[in-house]
Amino acid sequence: MTGVVGGHAVPVLAVAGGTASGKSTLAEALARRHPASVGLVHLDDFYVPAHDPRRGVRTLSATGAETLDWNHPGSIDEDAVAAAIEGMASGGRYRLVVVEGLFALTLGTVAERATWRVYVDTPDDIRLARKILRKIEVFGQDPGVSLRNYLLSGRERHAEYVAPARERADLVLDGTVPEGELLRAVESLLGPLPAATVPV
Repeated sequence: MTGVVGGHAVPVLAVAGGTASGKSTLAEALARRHPASVGLVHLDDFYVPAHDPRRGVRTLSATGAETLDWNHPGSIDEDAVAAAIEGMASGGRYRLVVVEGLFALTLGTVAERATWRVYVDTPDDIRLARKILRKIEVFGQDPGVSLRNYLLSGRERHAEYVAPARERADLVLDGTVPEGELLRAVESLLGPLPAATVPV
């Protein structure tokens, strides 16, 4: 059942883009700007269990180990995503639900529910550099692993499952511009929301 507040369906904003494009940063900034009215769903929270070989899509990593294919939409629990969206939309608290992730415009349950569709378009070299830096700084990972995985399957998966979503977007944003500029563009698309209580 579609979430309804005040007799109207709660709208959904879907924000897609490649790994490290800036989509999460944008979605989180929007939620911070409107904390009383915007609910946020991260698709990264809905991958099937990595240790369950019966679910999701498996692949070989650059280390030679079989692992969950994090770059394939078939590794997302789509039913759980749909339930999360409707849970937020039906709770009576939010006036907008933002769904962000690689496959926000690829998964049918999200794309079909979305009122607005945004794609954050960032050059591949910048995305890759951002990802490697994040892996080093947050996880202390050998950058060679990220680079080999990118060449092994990440680049191909992006071209097949993520990049085509750009054509389905209502708004395409340059992921290299400042956060405030991205926010203003999205808010122009959305129209009036309840007044911000946290300044940008």
